[in-house]
Amino acid sequence: MTSTWRVRGRALATDRPLVMGILNPTPDSFSDGGLLRTVDAAFAHAETLVAEGADLLDVGGESTRPHAHAVDTAEELRRVVPLISALARRFPDLPISIDTVKSDVARAAVDAGAHVVNDVSGLRLDGAMARTCAEAEVGVVIMHSRGGVHDMATYEHATYEGDPMDSVLTELRAQVDVALAEGISAESIAVDPGVGFAKRSEHSLRVLGTLERLADWGFPIVVGASRKRFVGELSGVREPAGRVHGSVGAALAAFERGARILRVHDVAATRQALNVADAVRRAAAWAGSAAG
Repeated sequence: MTSTWRVRGRALATDRPLVMGILNPTPDSFSDGGLLRTVDAAFAHAETLVAEGADLLDVGGESTRPHAHAVDTAEELRRVVPLISALARRFPDLPISIDTVKSDVARAAVDAGAHVVNDVSGLRLDGAMARTCAEAEVGVVIMHSRGGVHDMATYEHATYEGDPMDSVLTELRAQVDVALAEGISAESIAVDPGVGFAKRSEHSLRVLGTLERLADWGFPIVVGASRKRFVGELSGVREPAGRVHGSVGAALAAFERGARILRVHDVAATRQALNVADAVRRAAAWAGSAAG
């Protein structure tokens, strides 16, 4: 696995786990919708996430919760661009990601200071997205999903024959090939198996359980299992905001299988757990090398 991820002229070290804090200035996100409606509220929350140990911030202005309403470009720009501009001024050394499926939003976000484009459609929904990212030389997160914004987080497309990871890898590889063909550098690509997107709980668990297969590709892996429905089903916790412990468990399981960028709501808890898990991993590697 590569030890760096190149994002707009920066090289992020991925030999340790990175925590990507979620920042959703939207009225309808599945977990925190409506809490960050203003730039001031979102900015204050960003400061908290950074203080808790976030290595990156992922700003999203369009919800992909089940049956979410599509947001037009103008409204999405209104939600994210002023916030990204403020964050770039306040935290000049902190990489900022824009979570969008629209190339116009991606372009404006980059102009405002974003370093990464996190496209949950895996470059499928906007034919200009890959070229936009290539020209901006940003980091790109290519996620596996099916369908559009309205239904990609539902079960409408959650049909798999055999091992679901086989389909995930085939479909995700096709989008990585699109990125490379459009000029996105391999060093700028990170991949996300899309936990909870077009996947029932058993599919998400299988994907996480066989994540080493994706790690074999050599790209940094992003996993966003935070507060997802399968965590609630396994833990018995109905309210997403109460799924902190289960979400940390999912992050640790993903890290152990090769994920190095964990996209989370609960930064402090995840950061602390990952620091310990990473220290154990390094100690085990040292013991192995010493014994050799």
